Amino acid sequence: MQIQADNAPYDDINVTPMLDLAYVLLVIFIIMTTASVQGVRVDVPKAKTTGQLAVKKVKAVTVTQAGDLFIDAYPVTPEQLEERLKQLKALNPAQPIVVKGDAHAQYAKVMLVLELLKRADITDIGLVTGRPRI
Repeated sequence: MQIQADNAPYDDINVTPMLDLAYVLLVIFIIMTTASVQGVRVDVPKAKTTGQLAVKKVKAVTVTQAGDLFIDAYPVTPEQLEERLKQLKALNPAQPIVVKGDAHAQYAKVMLVLELLKRADITDIGLVTGRPRI
């Protein structure tokens, strides 16, 4: 029977602490990537009062300053937007939609989006505004 001395070198490396660190970093990465708000960043107009939407799967239609249209973060043409809105209405009749129009966007583009929402018979609509600067 052989007895190993206390000062003898180990033949293997304990990787458990390294795996624990890797799992913690993975969890942090997953939380941070899913916590971000999807969509296109625009400069929304400020409002004196703001309402709260119930937490649901809300789709965002964005009108940029240049007049480009996006649904969530995906660029679309007005025809594609209308088709996608009709699909959303067919899947969920109570689908809430928020319209994020840049403060410097052409008013006609925002009205076009509202007209497409009306054609798709979507009535649960919100307009995104920012908090007023006091």
